[in-house]
Amino acid sequence: MAQETMNLAEEMAEVSEKLIKGYENLKNTGEILVAQTPKVEVWKRDKVTLYHYTRTTKPVLKTPVLISYALVNRQDMLDLQPDRSVVKNLLDLGLDLYIMDWGYPGPAEKYNTMDDYINGYLNDAVDFIREEQSVEKVNLMGICQGGTFSAIYAAIYPEKIKNLITLVTPIDFSTNDGLLFKWAKDMDMDTLVDGYGTVPGEFLNSGFALLKPMAQASKFQNLLNIMGDEDKLMNYLRMEKWINDSPNQAGECYRQFMKDLYQENKLAKGELVVGAHKVNLKNITMPLLNIYATEDNLVPPASSIPFNDLVGTKDKELYKFPGGHIGVFVGSRTQKELGPAIEKWFAARDK
Repeated sequence: MAQETMNLAEEMAEVSEKLIKGYENLKNTGEILVAQTPKVEVWKRDKVTLYHYTRTTKPVLKTPVLISYALVNRQDMLDLQPDRSVVKNLLDLGLDLYIMDWGYPGPAEKYNTMDDYINGYLNDAVDFIREEQSVEKVNLMGICQGGTFSAIYAAIYPEKIKNLITLVTPIDFSTNDGLLFKWAKDMDMDTLVDGYGTVPGEFLNSGFALLKPMAQASKFQNLLNIMGDEDKLMNYLRMEKWINDSPNQAGECYRQFMKDLYQENKLAKGELVVGAHKVNLKNITMPLLNIYATEDNLVPPASSIPFNDLVGTKDKELYKFPGGHIGVFVGSRTQKELGPAIEKWFAARDK
């Protein structure tokens, strides 16, 4: 009994020490900064902004790259901190990068559709880059939902895209792998959108958290163990800042994306219509690099892999990356392996 009491006292002392150290670290953190790689605003329409990342040297490749992230959450995931930044890594490797910032939709944007985002904002941004850089085509790199938009765009405007990269991108929505794909098929999207107008980011975040409830519990449990380590604590806080910085979703765009894709799988079936365009993935005749994550619970491999069989190009590659949806962007392996692989793939086709 005495030994148990002593052990308990030691554990409590250890916890107290961690809390004291953690308090000191939290007190000294100041503002939590993300997305610090320098960039300049070069184009803006409504709440959508196009940024061009600053280079101090001439790019290695002649064709600029436009990055399109998902409307859900922020593109800051690609640039959380200097040593875990896809953006900085690709810049250091010599790429000339632009990125779409879709902004924060409010009540005025509730009627924005997929047509507005793809045939409007994305197309205008591509045309701006083509004119600014005096090139006929740009490289397009789409991520998650931004990859779906990029695939649709490349199918509608193949003459404007030199090479296409998709990362953890849902294309075939018929799969029931992953809870998100199962839940979405039975949700009443009309009631949801008609009720909200713009779908709150907090609502979507709550759904994402339910996909792995035990992971959420263990995350807070592990916080105690890292509070005394300033670097690990800052990593945690940056990730939490990104997770909680969730824009609302333009209602009509969300309605079509969920009903036409998640529920009816129109993109893979060749039945999707965006604005005046019927989307045929066989029109994707430019080179394609399709990257998926083996343990992705948000975009399961079964949704990404079929893309290669649906396109018209013969120059297509499927890249299997070990890890989960977020690990593709923030893991150390990304900096060592994936960034160089992307640069090498682009360079081989930069003619």
